[in-house]
Amino acid sequence: MNTRSLISPIALSLALVAGPAFAAPKAKPAAPAAAVADIEITSQLPKDKQEALQALIARFNESNKGARIVLSDRAWDTGAPAAAQILDGASEDAFLSGKQRYKPLYAVVKDAGVKLDVAERASPVVAPVAVDAKGRLLGLPIGLATPVFFINQDIFRKNGLDPAAVPHTWAEVQDVAGKLIDSGVSCPLTVARPATVLLENTAAWHNEAFVNGKGEVAVNGLSYVRHLARMASWQKSRYLQIFGHGDEAVDRFASGSCAMLIAPQSAMPVASKGGFAVGVSALPYYQDVPGAHQNTLADGPALWVSAGRSAAEYKTIARFVQFWLEPAQQVDWMRATGYLPLNRAGYFAASSRTLGAELGHIKVAIDQLIATPATANSRATTLGSSPRVLQVLNDELDSVWNQGKAAKLALDEAVARNRALGIS
Repeated sequence: MNTRSLISPIALSLALVAGPAFAAPKAKPAAPAAAVADIEITSQLPKDKQEALQALIARFNESNKGARIVLSDRAWDTGAPAAAQILDGASEDAFLSGKQRYKPLYAVVKDAGVKLDVAERASPVVAPVAVDAKGRLLGLPIGLATPVFFINQDIFRKNGLDPAAVPHTWAEVQDVAGKLIDSGVSCPLTVARPATVLLENTAAWHNEAFVNGKGEVAVNGLSYVRHLARMASWQKSRYLQIFGHGDEAVDRFASGSCAMLIAPQSAMPVASKGGFAVGVSALPYYQDVPGAHQNTLADGPALWVSAGRSAAEYKTIARFVQFWLEPAQQVDWMRATGYLPLNRAGYFAASSRTLGAELGHIKVAIDQLIATPATANSRATTLGSSPRVLQVLNDELDSVWNQGKAAKLALDEAVARNRALGIS
C-alpha cells in the first residue's frame, strides 16, 4: 500500500497458564485448566500511532472474553512467526514476497463467522496491495492517507498574510512563498515523501498517468518535467526545502520552522503539536491543466494475519478487526492517528458537524479522494507503493535537489532505471 513509515509484524506469545490440580483421596487428578494464549501483534508504527493502537487493544481486551491481544515492536522476520502484523513499505514488500505467509482477511472473518462493516468493493484510488482481483480484503488497510496542504496560520498572520486566504494553485503558492521570503521566513514550504507527493499524487491530481499501457513507470512526460523544473527553481531560491524521503518535513513544520507543508493528512497529530494554529486545505493544482483537479491517491500500513494459526486465534483476530471497525473506535482512531476512516460509519463521523473541528483534515483528504470519479489515468497502482520504484524516484529527485541535474534528464533516467530493473 502507498503512504510510508516503516512498519513491522507481530509475533505470537504463548503464555500458557494452568492452575494447580486438585485431587481428592483415591481419585484421579483433575485435568488442568484450558491453556490461554496471548495473541501478539507486532507493529513499528510511529510513536503516536503506536500509542493509539495500544489504547485500542486495551479497550478490546477489556471487552473480550478469552485470549488477550498484546502489542510488540519486533520485526516480522525475527523470532517465531507472528499471529498478525502491521506492515508498510519495505517490510510489507518483503513479507508479501515468495511463499504466501498470510491468510486472507476475508477468509479469516468468514471462517470465524464474523461480519465486517467495510466497503463491498475496493476503491480505485486506494493502492491495490491489500485486495485480490475480486476486490476482497487480503489485509486490513488500517493507515490510509493522502497528501494535503498544511499552513502555519500564526506565521501567515505575523507576516501580513490572511490565513483564511489559503493558496489553492501552484501559482498562488509561489506568490505566497515569495512574500514569506521577503519577510524573512527561511522555510516557506516543505514537502514530506516528495516522490509520492510531487510525482505520483500530483500526476493523479492532474489526470496524468503514472504507469503507461505497458505497465511501466512513466514519469517523464511534459507535465512531469514542467512541475519538477518549477520545484527545482523553488528549491534553488529557498522557496522550497526538502529534508528527506520520509516524514522529516513534518517535524520541521511542527517545530515552527516552515510556513507551509505538503504531507499526508495523518501528519496532523504531530503537525498540530507545535503550539500554533494549523490550517488544512487541498493539494495545490495547476489551473491551466485540463481536468485538474481530479483525485489524489491513498496508501498506508495494513494489518496482515499470518497463515498456519489455530481456529481460536483466527476467531479472536476477527473479533478484534470487527471491534476496530465499530463507530466509536473509528472516531477514536481517526482522532489519535489522523488516518482515514475504514468504513461508512467512520466516513459519516469525519463528515459530521459535531466532529468537524477535530477531523477537518480528514474531511479535506476524503474530498480529494472521492469528489471526482477516478479515471484510467488517476487510479492507484501497485507501482506507486513499490519500495524499489520509490527508491529510484527519490534517488533522481535527490540529484535534482543536490546536484542540479536537469528535471528532464532526471525523470528520463528514473524511467530508464525502472525499466532496466524490470519493474512492472
